[in-house]
Amino acid sequence: MARFSEKVVLVTGASRGIGLSIAEAFLREGAKVALCARSLNALETIANHWNSKTRQALAIECDITSEKSVQAAIKRIEQSWGQLHCIVNNAGVSGRATLGTDSNELWNHVINVNLTGTYNVTKLALELMNTGSGRIINLSSVLGKFGVPGYAAYCTSKHGIIGLTRALALELAPRNVTVNAICPGWVDTDMAKKGIQETALALDIDENTFLEQAIESVPLRRFIQPEEIAQLALYLSSDQASAITGQAYNICGGQVMT
Repeated sequence: MARFSEKVVLVTGASRGIGLSIAEAFLREGAKVALCARSLNALETIANHWNSKTRQALAIECDITSEKSVQAAIKRIEQSWGQLHCIVNNAGVSGRATLGTDSNELWNHVINVNLTGTYNVTKLALELMNTGSGRIINLSSVLGKFGVPGYAAYCTSKHGIIGLTRALALELAPRNVTVNAICPGWVDTDMAKKGIQETALALDIDENTFLEQAIESVPLRRFIQPEEIAQLALYLSSDQASAITGQAYNICGGQVMT
């Protein structure tokens, strides 16, 4: 399949987890993919692997909290391919801190990466995006739709992503650029494992016990795989989804219903 042949896609946080799965899904379908993250060595290994298969992957070191860094990344894409068709704002961080223990360091970091970073990339990358067929996919979370104690910064940032998605969907509609959000639940990634460890410690229970509780909160009784998130991103970026904008799609095994 080559649904995205000759399309140029930017994926942030592409060195691992959901971002890596999304980037590789686009590469398999013929896209030219700019893989952006802070971990250049990891990105270069990934890009070299795909380029050896005659795909087109570009490894770009980028700190999305820095406008200067984002501008340099966009310049690399412009120099290499001259245009951009899809932006996938996936880069994000998490972390647990209650109001009584947070010195604002965690709050500022999470908001800067998850929300301001997404805004930075979108604002600057739009300069390269073709009017008439652009796609923007923002990674939110089910925690963008409900709250969890101890994760105020993360919940706030992911609620903000949904608000940003809806506002930009209206702002960019005259350019026929669609903007949608994906809201994963528990996904089998390193970030989820860290969340399990943090929460189990805070609750003073065994990690396996909390893992069982987490799975019990999902009606389908399993974690989502990163590849499943990637398939939704592909669909929302395709021609078949040209009438879909301003939406926030849950992919959580039914977790938001509980």
